[in-house]
Amino acid sequence: MSGIVNVLVIVAVIALVLVRQCSARRISGDRRWWVLPGVLLVMALREPGLVDRHHETLSVVVLGAELVVGLVTGAAWGWTARLWRAQDGSLWSKGTKATVYVWTGGLVLRAALYGVAAALGTHQGSPALMTALAVTLLVRSGVLARRAAEIPASYGVPADRAPFRQAWKDRV
Repeated sequence: MSGIVNVLVIVAVIALVLVRQCSARRISGDRRWWVLPGVLLVMALREPGLVDRHHETLSVVVLGAELVVGLVTGAAWGWTARLWRAQDGSLWSKGTKATVYVWTGGLVLRAALYGVAAALGTHQGSPALMTALAVTLLVRSGVLARRAAEIPASYGVPADRAPFRQAWKDRV
């Protein structure tokens, strides 16, 4: 895949995630929270240029630092999201102001890492960015899934379903 397509995929994923994060979203009970990060990771690992061939050691160090930033950002992002159970028993999530600060801090740290790498003559391509983004999304989704599993279901209301209504003859 060309570099421009990688950049478009990265921008599209970030836009999708930000729009979804800033609005209240129902959390479904499916176990596919890892699919989008997994696809991004596969796309990144298929592309050449994850590591700069001319500066391999420095490139690996910068990539490792970026992955650590991604892990921390994803975990903080997952912990700063607000989770609640609605009256019907469904589970909802919405980002908070702290989530915006986490995102901003993660972006600033990534930009600083890219700046340091560029100043040292190391090229960090779009596969490195996609790998870090995949790690961030994977950790965030995992933290949210774990937090969501810890929220008890409402009494008498099955999770992810409408409230149980008795038939009229059952109430007589």
